Amino acid sequence: MENKKELRTWLDDLKLDHPLVIAGPCSAETEEQVLGIAHQLKDTDVSYYRAGIWKPRTRPGMFEGVGALGLKWLQKVKAETGMKTATEVANRAHVELALEHDIDLLWIGARSTVSPFIVQEIADALKGTDKIVLVKNPVNPDLPLWLGAIERLASADIKRLGAIHRGFSTYDKTKYRNNPEWQLAIELQTKFPDLPLINDPSHITGKRDMIFDVSQTALDLNFDGLMIETHTDPDAAWSDAAQQVTPKALIQMMSDLKIRKESDPEAEYNTNLNNLRAQIDVVDNQLIEMMGKRMKIADGIGALKKQKNVAVLQSKRWNEILGKMVLEGEQNGLSEEFILKMFKAIHQESINHQEKIING
Repeated sequence: MENKKELRTWLDDLKLDHPLVIAGPCSAETEEQVLGIAHQLKDTDVSYYRAGIWKPRTRPGMFEGVGALGLKWLQKVKAETGMKTATEVANRAHVELALEHDIDLLWIGARSTVSPFIVQEIADALKGTDKIVLVKNPVNPDLPLWLGAIERLASADIKRLGAIHRGFSTYDKTKYRNNPEWQLAIELQTKFPDLPLINDPSHITGKRDMIFDVSQTALDLNFDGLMIETHTDPDAAWSDAAQQVTPKALIQMMSDLKIRKESDPEAEYNTNLNNLRAQIDVVDNQLIEMMGKRMKIADGIGALKKQKNVAVLQSKRWNEILGKMVLEGEQNGLSEEFILKMFKAIHQESINHQEKIING
């Protein structure tokens, strides 16, 4: 698949003066709930009203969605509010039912993106459709797998495509539900700058109080829009309660986040500068997280040395590390002076941690 200006046509045709917003409940629960949220989002920046009809859950026995009945509720949303509708599809049967109920936007979830077989089945069912089809990143940080899913849809003559960045599963515990791994989304942007890219801060954070900051980062990185889960009573939601916000909170958030496009050269310069600064902020945050992990390992080493009554400073080991890092730094365009200063500081912090453990 090649990058083409035509990839943005469906988004440009909306003529929005703000980022695209897709919002609604994680799960359609009742007709009253679906319509109630929709009426609160009517006449706001929300362009597409989303609701999960079929919910892929990690373990059986949990609420797995109301099924096709919920599609009728989405039809009522469109009739009563004028908002276009969106839902996730995971197989051919879902596609056929969604098309039958005239759902405007379909997305493929992270659990489905990991399987080329599932994606191909969906692509075959959608062949030649004029519906918008978005692809969430796979659960694992695999850019070729994400791109491969999009390419399968493009090969099925589906022209209104886009990607959703919802973060990636990780074994390590972080402050996020799904680690954003922003660099993968940035690389996708670099390869396909005209492919609409939507951020899903709800699934990245898993916590409603973090959604604003992640949304702002995404917009600073030139994402085209946001998908945010919304519920009138989030704490009582049947799925993903902690990451949903009220319609009122969402409306305020959209106002605070709104970024209007400008065309003069100074605005373009500022946009590019802000984008690069946002990329630096992302990397800096990753550096801090990695340093924190490194010092936890140092704590473990300190505990082991205390147990064996071994000295903190091991000069031979330290010199080996320093020599290796100088060489690797050189390969990455970093000066020897910088590497020495940085790793001496890291080493000193590591010694401080170990001494605290040994003397504690």
